[in-house]
Amino acid sequence: MEKEKTNNKRKPKVVEEKEEIKEEKKEREEIKPSKVEETNKESFVNKLDNFLTRYKQIIFSSLITLILCLLLGGIFYNYYLKNLVIKTTKIESEVTVTDTGIADAVEKVYNAVVVVETYLNDRAYSTGTGFVFKTDDKYGYILTNYHVIDKTNSVKVTFTNKETVEAKIVGSDEYSDIAVLAVDKKNVIQVAQIAKSEDMRLGDTTFAVGAPVDSSVYSWSVTRGILSGKDRLVEEENGIMKVLQTDTAINEGNSGGPLCNSNGEVIGITNMKIASSSIEGMGFAIPIDDAIKYANSIIDGKKISRPYLGVSIYDANSFFNPKKGVFIESVEENSAADKAGLKSGDKIIKVNDVEVSNTSYFRYELYKYNIGDKIKITVERDGKEKDFNVTLTSSNEMS
Repeated sequence: MEKEKTNNKRKPKVVEEKEEIKEEKKEREEIKPSKVEETNKESFVNKLDNFLTRYKQIIFSSLITLILCLLLGGIFYNYYLKNLVIKTTKIESEVTVTDTGIADAVEKVYNAVVVVETYLNDRAYSTGTGFVFKTDDKYGYILTNYHVIDKTNSVKVTFTNKETVEAKIVGSDEYSDIAVLAVDKKNVIQVAQIAKSEDMRLGDTTFAVGAPVDSSVYSWSVTRGILSGKDRLVEEENGIMKVLQTDTAINEGNSGGPLCNSNGEVIGITNMKIASSSIEGMGFAIPIDDAIKYANSIIDGKKISRPYLGVSIYDANSFFNPKKGVFIESVEENSAADKAGLKSGDKIIKVNDVEVSNTSYFRYELYKYNIGDKIKITVERDGKEKDFNVTLTSSNEMS
């Protein structure tokens, strides 16, 4: 009985101990969430700090970059764009100030221009343009193109006052496409002023006065453009011509008329254009320097002589044999070519070391020289190149 009592007494202690353990567990369980919450809070704060730090760095870097860009942009503008704008404005203002039209320039040449009407056996044959370029005690002299008066036997010219008079054909030169007419001096209203075409610069203003298409309707039409090119080599029916290029409108009937600079001075004689549906603004004029030289020779009664080689030639190029050069078909006895040793069958490839691709370019190179000049002609003979020194003569010097 006593043992049982003793056992009964011990049981409450064990129970108490168990209850204490349970309470401790509860306390621990109650403590754990608070620690987790504190840990989570600390982690969140750290992440937030890191994010803010990185964000501050990005903002700071962006601000620095923006400031540097603005600084560099300011320097670029101040030292380059600012000056560039000033220069551009200056150029535009100069063009605006000086480009006041060409009416004054036109008046300097307008009344010197005439409409040229040609006749064959008393029938109207063709029309063109010309201009008075000089006078003497008796006559006024008119420049026009050879092709305007070619194959005709009488010419009339009409002045701006509508007076029509007979004109005498003083002379012409087919190769240079120049013709000179003469009228009584009393009929002359105005004489054109002459400039030097070699003084012109690309882009300079040009204008033409002429009688395009229908002379009865469009006589003394004025068209304007610029000088597009100098020393152009253009191949036409009579060979190669060195001409001025302009985008000034030049139409049928303008041939023989003046091409002028912005001061109203003649720099060329309009003589052709490239006509094509795919090409616009390509007109050409004979440089006035060349034209005046030939015209004065004609007026003085001098024959325009060019070097004579004494050979019959044809192009090496053909549909089946596309090659450059000029073949000699025959050599005239006692001619300059014969005396130099050139033979039939030789292929001329160079004149004074300048290549010639066909007969037109050969004549152009040959006609650069004067009678009596010595030149070197390079030919191909038996598959080898050979040079010949030729002393140029005229056709009437044959012996």
